[in-house]
Amino acid sequence: MQSPRNNRSFTQLMDFDIEPQWQQALVTALSEQNERLARDHQGFLSASIQVSEDGRRVLNYLQWHSRESGEAALRSFENGQQDFWRLLQVHRAKAVTFGSFQVLRNIERSPDNALHCQLVC
Repeated sequence: MQSPRNNRSFTQLMDFDIEPQWQQALVTALSEQNERLARDHQGFLSASIQVSEDGRRVLNYLQWHSRESGEAALRSFENGQQDFWRLLQVHRAKAVTFGSFQVLRNIERSPDNALHCQLVC
């Protein structure tokens, strides 16, 4: 039996600081990258790309079944399987900030329009 800690989903955030004219190209590249991650890595749950109104920030949100799944995907960047650093250069990112979080609670709306709060212990 897995420990409760291993049953928690895991979220990775990448926050890019860019010039507004590069926003759409970066969003397209991240979309393609996220599709590769979903296809190539076990444990992928979801991804979301968000942009600031001023066009200077792009947030890439990746959710994984477990910390191990997310860390394996990040190792693929480090091992050159995904050309992440090239992506930063091509889209002229001034900075990128990484964050990772373990999901403790998740509130979702069900098909019957009720709210459900799943507490992950």
